[in-house]
Amino acid sequence: MQKVGLQQTLTQTTKLSPTQIQVIRMLELPSIELNQRINEELQDNPALEEGRDEMDDLSLDNDTIDEEGYMPEDGYDDGRQRDPLQNEDFNYEQYISDDETPSYMLHQQYSPADDDRREVPIIGGSSLIEELKAQVYLTKMTKPQRHVAKWVLGNIDDDGYLRRTTEQLVDDLMFQEQINITDEEMEEIVRQIKLFDPPGIASANLQECLLRQLEVKLEEDPNSESLAFAHAIIERYFEDFSKHHFDKIKQRLELSDDDFQEAVQEIVHLNQKPANAFTGNVYETQRETIIPDFTIEERDEELYVVLNTGDIPELHVSRDYKEMLEEYNRQPKNQESREAKAFIKQKLDAAQSFIDAIKQRNETLMKTMTAILKAQYDFFLDGEETSLKPMVLQDIADRTGYDVSTISRVSNSKYVQTRFGIYPLKYFFSESMTNAEGDEVSTREIKKMLQELIDNEDKRSPLTDEQLVEFMGHHGYPIARRTIAKYRDLLGIPVARLRKRI
Repeated sequence: MQKVGLQQTLTQTTKLSPTQIQVIRMLELPSIELNQRINEELQDNPALEEGRDEMDDLSLDNDTIDEEGYMPEDGYDDGRQRDPLQNEDFNYEQYISDDETPSYMLHQQYSPADDDRREVPIIGGSSLIEELKAQVYLTKMTKPQRHVAKWVLGNIDDDGYLRRTTEQLVDDLMFQEQINITDEEMEEIVRQIKLFDPPGIASANLQECLLRQLEVKLEEDPNSESLAFAHAIIERYFEDFSKHHFDKIKQRLELSDDDFQEAVQEIVHLNQKPANAFTGNVYETQRETIIPDFTIEERDEELYVVLNTGDIPELHVSRDYKEMLEEYNRQPKNQESREAKAFIKQKLDAAQSFIDAIKQRNETLMKTMTAILKAQYDFFLDGEETSLKPMVLQDIADRTGYDVSTISRVSNSKYVQTRFGIYPLKYFFSESMTNAEGDEVSTREIKKMLQELIDNEDKRSPLTDEQLVEFMGHHGYPIARRTIAKYRDLLGIPVARLRKRI
């Protein structure tokens, strides 16, 4: 008979409290999304209020506070599950601040005065979709067809392409709008949309997009031979053209070098992304409006970090809810009053925790950005890319004492405004390598050198990867061929054969 034994094992696990999770989530939010998150919390929690608490602080005797309340110290939960109806110590004074303005709005390291603050102007205008919808009313479509056409416009992607098939559009229209039309009716509506401006809009693929633009040009200049040749190349030999099989195309179309070169010039000046041709509202040309989270300012020949809190409202815990809690503490204890107090305490708890989370977020952002400023001080002085030093997330983690994951959250989707433009924080991080002199240089500097070599090469005989290795070695950067290929791919540069021009 086999004996069954019991064993005890001791393991350590990390459990994040709700407040810690809230801080982590807030840390990832850029300024504009933080503003939205605050508005949501203001709507959900009546114990959290916007603006300054201008009334004098209430002086309360600790004896008047019911011992049944519970409030985590400093607004943070230690992770233990607690029932608000159980006897716990409740610190009412924790909800009261001695200052009129919340401390999270005042705390700002290395912050100079706020004068001479420059704002980036926003260009007004209508969106691309609005312009396309306006063109619907210029067609001879019926009212039901116009409704379907406007729905179809919503399926155009950010580049201006309509990549869904007729069958998919018909099925989606039935599912989403409960409108049943035939494939032929949908094809006719899409056909008319493809005639809208900008030329090439709603094309199914790049070839169709380029052909539409060439057709518009030919309507304006029907006698142009270069446009006619360009149209023939894209219509009949698009795949060969995309693979740079130029000699084959010239032979098939019986074109001279000059005629082919003129046709190629017509093609390369076409817009591969028709939506980019629309210069509308900046809110439409960017998926997300960039509002810098930091500003680097100079005062007394020193650079300082300023945290952008201009649109973040001041918050405080509701005094009405605090007075309600005090009133319930004076009333006789019964089930109804206990439940009411539990609800009020939970809302006060959440409000204070939310304010503390914002404060901790801002402190973490300031400390991290200040460390980045010190590490890349030369770049913030002159704006030269070559001044950027090799820096990885661990370097800033060591400077701040934060975990690498915290630095990663701070650098994600955050921007800083400098005298030389707006940069994402990720821009300042790059790996390093050792040059011929034994000095560490940023890989960004190597990529810049590689880009310059390719930009200045003879396009009729572009540099191969082996030649690039040799040139980079002459400049003091001993790099392997596979590294050249890796950086070239990261820069979006094709191989030599595809860079060749005639």
